Amino acid sequence: MLSSAPGPEAFSPRERALLARLRTPGAVQRWLRSLPYNWEKDGETLRSFRQVVRLGTAHCLEAALSAAVVMEQLGRPPLLLSFESIDKLDHVIYLFRERGRWGSIARSRDPGLHGRKPVFRSPRALARSYLDPYVDLTARLTGFAVADLRELGGYDWRLSSRNVRRVERWLVDYPHRRLRMPEARYRLMLARYRAFKARWPDRRPSDYDGRETWL
Repeated sequence: MLSSAPGPEAFSPRERALLARLRTPGAVQRWLRSLPYNWEKDGETLRSFRQVVRLGTAHCLEAALSAAVVMEQLGRPPLLLSFESIDKLDHVIYLFRERGRWGSIARSRDPGLHGRKPVFRSPRALARSYLDPYVDLTARLTGFAVADLRELGGYDWRLSSRNVRRVERWLVDYPHRRLRMPEARYRLMLARYRAFKARWPDRRPSDYDGRETWL
């Protein structure tokens, strides 16, 4: 049985004030990008929306869960788009649909892995827009999955004061569909990444095709 969104009374005054301000995907994306990135070193946190608001920091999955809570209050389903990579450093974003097209909200250490405008015909097409920016010295996308957080039933991924580890385990086990990046394209992007880091070792590249679709 799918779980239901909590009512306004479930949120604290601070949380309700934030929800009142975040009324569009773009506003949610700007809020998440304004937060310092949660540079956990050993996977030690997986915080709910409540904890993200309290502590003011988030990594990718924490940001995706927070976006899901906010957008659910606006009547949007809490959908995640999960990516698998050859180096096991996966990425998770919030997925939404607007006027028949798909977009995303996301937080990352890499600018190319943030959200996308709702201009894609399918979740697969949106997922493909992340192929190039995902390439670094070890990463290459191999699969994606669309997962509805309501499938977790009564598990409190929204407002728990504890780490919500079950979400991570659920996504790891979730069936992913293959996402193919041509070998020639991968080698080109890998070479570009290496050249960029050789020149600017402390920066992250952001000059990718399709940047006009970034949210």
